[in-house]
Amino acid sequence: MVNPAISCSAAAGALLILVLSGCQQQQAAELVLQGGMIYTVTADQPMAEAIVVSADKIVFVGDEATAATYIGSDTEVVDLEGRLLLPGLIDAHLHPLGGAFKELYQCNFPFSADPDLIRETIADCVENRPDAVWITGGQWDSGFFERFEMLSPRSFLDEVSGDAAIFLSDDSGHNAWVNSKALELAEVFAVTPDPTGGTIVREKDGRPNGILLETAQSLVFSVVPRYSDKQFVEAARWFSDYANAYGITAAKAAAIEEEEMAGLVSADKAGELNVHMATSIRTPYGHRSTPLDYDEIDRIRNRYASEHVHTEFVKIFLDGVPTPARTAAMLDPYLPDEAHGNDFSGGDLHVGLETLASDLIELDKRGYTVKMHAAGDRSVQVGLNAIEITRQTLGNSEKRHELAHAGFIHANDIPRFAQLNAVADLCPILWHPSPIIDAIVSAVGERGEQYWPTRDLLDAKAPILAGSDWPSAVPNANPWPGVEAFVTRRDPRGNAKGSLWPEQAILLEEAIEIYTNHGARAMKMEDRIGSLEVGKLADFIVLERNIFEIPIDEVADTKIHRTYFEGKLVYKSN
Repeated sequence: MVNPAISCSAAAGALLILVLSGCQQQQAAELVLQGGMIYTVTADQPMAEAIVVSADKIVFVGDEATAATYIGSDTEVVDLEGRLLLPGLIDAHLHPLGGAFKELYQCNFPFSADPDLIRETIADCVENRPDAVWITGGQWDSGFFERFEMLSPRSFLDEVSGDAAIFLSDDSGHNAWVNSKALELAEVFAVTPDPTGGTIVREKDGRPNGILLETAQSLVFSVVPRYSDKQFVEAARWFSDYANAYGITAAKAAAIEEEEMAGLVSADKAGELNVHMATSIRTPYGHRSTPLDYDEIDRIRNRYASEHVHTEFVKIFLDGVPTPARTAAMLDPYLPDEAHGNDFSGGDLHVGLETLASDLIELDKRGYTVKMHAAGDRSVQVGLNAIEITRQTLGNSEKRHELAHAGFIHANDIPRFAQLNAVADLCPILWHPSPIIDAIVSAVGERGEQYWPTRDLLDAKAPILAGSDWPSAVPNANPWPGVEAFVTRRDPRGNAKGSLWPEQAILLEEAIEIYTNHGARAMKMEDRIGSLEVGKLADFIVLERNIFEIPIDEVADTKIHRTYFEGKLVYKSN
């Protein structure tokens, strides 16, 4: 290929040729990438040959000949060698430091673990940490105790835990499995009443059997020692590198504590946070009928905002999960069982409509976008009702409030998302047969096989987000299995056969748009990230393979060649 820069230089003496060729010399840029396919995720110019960066922004996207006019003696020119370059991906729902803590400090086993593997894993962790008072980790899957009969889960852990207290989360993050030492340290006994919104599962004599559902897990978790300030910062740095290696340049923390925000800000101020973070400030979990403490939320927002940490987001929990725990609020009853009877639909919402609408109105007025955990179709409906009241009260605000885990949606509520400018926050990595789907079907019946109506939502012009919910339900925050599952509705890791409601599959281009432009709007950064346009931040990734030219069932195996954050190379494959 002839170097366009040489052609331009040779023509420099002839003004007419310069004009005709459009080869006018520009101010030299810092970085030019060319020689591959640039996928911009814009309607006007979806494909380009080159991209040019100065400082932290994109200054040109287009043909190689024009890009050459930005090349000076100090310009770094990267040959893509035919690779695909596209905007950095955005995970709009995950728990970044929770995942980091899991990888850095906890005792872990795969979701597929059987009792033998769990016993072996806990025994190894106890042996390797002989001085540990507490050992935390997980994650057992939602259907574990339906598949493996265990008279006393507490006693099972006691056999291998030695003197350590054990706290293991399940795949949803809503339930815990603990041993006797943990119950003792938390002072949870046979006479301890169930907390509001939670259940201490008991043996026949009334003693806790070691399983704590929903708010009951907080009885023990509240006495687990907190991580140190240094560990929070270390986790923030670790997450930044981890995300960049998967091609993630922006993420939205789904429910974040003040200490986690402090860790992110400390890493950011030290120049070690190479990812834009939106932080959904966590509000109290469990049933309440009183308004939130808005001034306290303001205090946290104002204290922890930094260049790359965006704090004008809030998380509210409406219900639990539609697994055998049966804590998601459904419109129709769960399948009958001995504990809940024939007509149980998940109990009361954590927050009723009147209180929820009041919260939304005040938070909207104060500038917040609210992410509501709504796993059941009844909670989704109430969340939409609250958004509707907010719109009627304040007008059609630009605050795009979100309904997270909205996998079950009544058909009449699907068009309301677009009508109310409400967002369906979905987790595509769960859109395929898997143990957690099996657990959900065991609780809700056949309707569990019609889960996540993505195609219907897109056709109804509903705003959609995609997130991993890592470390809940998934082994890592890799977005590419989610991209593939959007399109196939099959297990991208090949562990389960079949597909889940394949009629709801979407196109690969639509999946990429959700992971980029849609995510950018959710972070209130659509004017700065999400697509490759002049004036936007130079956040983009280079893939080892072109996902538009390989079989769709290989997209989950996508590897990142390079990740750029604000024009800086932050990850490069070996």
